[in-house]
Amino acid sequence: MKAEYINAFYLATQDVFRLMLDLETTRLAMRVTEELVPFREANVVIGVTGDLAGSLLYSFPKNMALEMVRIMSGMEMTELDAFVTSAMGELANIISGNAMTRLFESNFRCDIVPPQILIGGGQSLSMATPQAIVLQLQTSIGAFEVSISLRTAKS
Repeated sequence: MKAEYINAFYLATQDVFRLMLDLETTRLAMRVTEELVPFREANVVIGVTGDLAGSLLYSFPKNMALEMVRIMSGMEMTELDAFVTSAMGELANIISGNAMTRLFESNFRCDIVPPQILIGGGQSLSMATPQAIVLQLQTSIGAFEVSISLRTAKS
């Protein structure tokens, strides 16, 4: 997987967190996994189609997800309910859409599909390609992961 794919998602995540949540995001680590990707309590999966194909997994601890939605909505949240999961899906959509714009600037024509929300930690997900890059990111309200599983689509 090329660095430009990874950078598009890292930079898009930084921008969206800064603009929508007023939070700075720093990268803790990056790893390649060829196994199932473990996920946390609040997760959003988004598919990618076009010149690149695959999937993205945004994985957050419950308390961080609730705090992010509180920041966005101004309302206290206590459960991962329909409102919270809808907001999480929209946040992941915006990050992914911004990353697609960055990839377009590198001559990759890609689209995203509507998000799927997975609630409940301690499980794993098989990604769309044999390898995934997992970005571990940190904010002042918690740490989360973005797993990127993309390949060049066959013509």
